[in-house]
Amino acid sequence: MEKLTANNMLPWDVLAIICKKLNFNDIIQLSTVCKDWRSFLEMKFQSPLIVQRDSFSKNSLSFMSLPDYRFYSAQMDNFWGLSYSGSSSGYLIFAGPNMFLLMNPLTRRGKKISTLALKDSYDYRGIRAHFAFVKGSKEYVLVLFSNGSCRLNVYHSQNSRWATYSTKGDSLEVVDLVVFHNSIYVLTNKAKIGVLNLNSTSIKFLELKNTPLVTYNDLRLVSCDGNLLVVHFVPGEMLNVYKIDFSTMEFVRQDTLGELALFHSSYANCYALSNPRRWGYDSNTVYSIICTSPKCNVYSGNGKLQKLIMPIHGVQVSKRSRLYWVDWYLPYLRDEVDYSLIK
Repeated sequence: MEKLTANNMLPWDVLAIICKKLNFNDIIQLSTVCKDWRSFLEMKFQSPLIVQRDSFSKNSLSFMSLPDYRFYSAQMDNFWGLSYSGSSSGYLIFAGPNMFLLMNPLTRRGKKISTLALKDSYDYRGIRAHFAFVKGSKEYVLVLFSNGSCRLNVYHSQNSRWATYSTKGDSLEVVDLVVFHNSIYVLTNKAKIGVLNLNSTSIKFLELKNTPLVTYNDLRLVSCDGNLLVVHFVPGEMLNVYKIDFSTMEFVRQDTLGELALFHSSYANCYALSNPRRWGYDSNTVYSIICTSPKCNVYSGNGKLQKLIMPIHGVQVSKRSRLYWVDWYLPYLRDEVDYSLIK
């Protein structure tokens, strides 16, 4: 028997059929009916959605579920003219000349963070950002970095201040970061891994053996199932995956992705999903999108191209518009950091 919801009045398989008839905004309203329905939707949308932008529309985004080829439209205000900077903890992040706008498409909650207090000048069109909540509170941190820079900036909401970290003395560029075990880990262009001290402006770099000899910006740091992974992926050229073994403090090359699927964006994030078949994806596979067009290249675990997925239909746009896929979005992913872990 299928699991029932709303005091055993509606089976989940019936609720799934209803969801197929609804747009994104209606599904959001459906999630507010009761805890059981919200739990169902959290499970349904645990797998990554593709964020799709319309180059002409001012206030709309759409999301695509790749396994069932379903598009969801969402009306959201105030991001026209802003540059996309990433997604994390359920929020989409947009950057402007003097501020960052964070929006949660599911809850319609937004946050604006001024960058006027930042001493460093930056090109907001090339900034990547990561958002995380502070464990046990409603406070949060926002981390900014860009390829080619030896600096990153962290905003602390609890005292509305910015802190600047520098790796210039080590000639290292931060190319990615991830929240792992409630701490912020950064990855440099030379595959050095460090941990941010949120109580100061220092980075503690780990002494790891068997560090791969790379000097590229194509590295990604990924957290999945209690493991920290370093992914060096150049579509059509190479796929190298390493797991950090903290018992021996070394990089361990992985011959296969095993039961994982990787979701890679050429500009922004890379995620890993275990047991991907549960949501219609294949294991030991890389799903890679590029930011200049709506298409997804699907690679095997050894980096060989298997197929190309392009939309045949979807959200209607004007003739002046151009659609492109910018990132993967995990609606119910929530990162939390703990200030007490690093002293």
